[in-house]
Amino acid sequence: MFNYLRKRFTSHIRERSRRRARLVSKDGRCNIEFGNVEQSRFVFLIDIWTTILDLRWRYKMTIFISAFLGSWFLFGLLWYVVAYIHKDLPEFNPSINHTPCVENINGLTSAFLFSLETQVTIGYGFRCVTEQCATAIFLLIFQSILGVIINSFMCGAILAKISRSKNRAKTITFSKNAVISKRGGKLCLLIRVANLRKSLLIGSHIYGKLLKTTITPEGETIILDQVNIEFVVDAGNENLFFISPLTIYHIIDKNSPFFHMAAETILQQDFELVVFLDGTVEATSATCQVRTSYIPEEVLWGYRFAPIVSKTKEGKYRVDFQNFSKTVAVETPHCAFCLYNEKEAKAKEKKGYDNPGFVLSEVSETTDTKM
Repeated sequence: MFNYLRKRFTSHIRERSRRRARLVSKDGRCNIEFGNVEQSRFVFLIDIWTTILDLRWRYKMTIFISAFLGSWFLFGLLWYVVAYIHKDLPEFNPSINHTPCVENINGLTSAFLFSLETQVTIGYGFRCVTEQCATAIFLLIFQSILGVIINSFMCGAILAKISRSKNRAKTITFSKNAVISKRGGKLCLLIRVANLRKSLLIGSHIYGKLLKTTITPEGETIILDQVNIEFVVDAGNENLFFISPLTIYHIIDKNSPFFHMAAETILQQDFELVVFLDGTVEATSATCQVRTSYIPEEVLWGYRFAPIVSKTKEGKYRVDFQNFSKTVAVETPHCAFCLYNEKEAKAKEKKGYDNPGFVLSEVSETTDTKM
């Protein structure tokens, strides 16, 4: 009993570690780490717009709040310095005829409030710039221009983050497993994909990459070697009418990397199948990409997907997503090589063959008869 539990625990740990080693997660995130990058991280500040968009929401909101609070406080200090130099503060006991640069600035707090009112154009009317000093007028113009730039950049970044097509990709889902079975008399690898919104993806294109470790004839080991995997749909693999779930399939022929795999050996293989779906969002005309991956444990040999689309009595089409990833066992050849050999054998049975050892001997017939 102890040995049995130990084997189960060891196999479970091995399976979990193998699942964690995938390059692309099921939801499309890439599991990769960059090390020893020679370029400085300041190069990301050159493309500050993309850097801001790629940040997580908590960091983006921190930058958003810090940008406004920082600018308000900085210009508040400058307004305080202007009032201090011009001796407008109460501690200088200005005379009755004294005209300050900014009315009603009595300290750092009032200077901060005036900075806030200026940059967000609130304009309460209690504090205002006078024509007494040109420095205050210049500072007012400079803060107004800089405030518009900060407001446009940060609000645009928030809007772009919300409307990114990456969020649209979350309403495109793939089946949990891929299956291998016969389709149209051919052995195929099938995957089901569905659009959870009624709005379509325009110009959709589906393709795949098989990632595996290969050794070249020169002895070089290539990790994450990429092999193209062609997926097709009965209606074509481009410009899909993506209104209902589709089943895409890859024909396992002699040019397929799955041709030499069998039902008994597929779990011993080391590969990762990454599937991509590119399309244009109908509402925003922005392009998006959806991706997922399958490892050998997630490829079921000898299964097909359960039906998912039905027609009601009222004439409406109904999609039952309860059967979206449900599979049904079917009779399937245990390897593609065997299926093609079986087809060739049946084709040869219908043909005739010459026997080189056969010799036709002619027999002469006589017409003489004895009475």
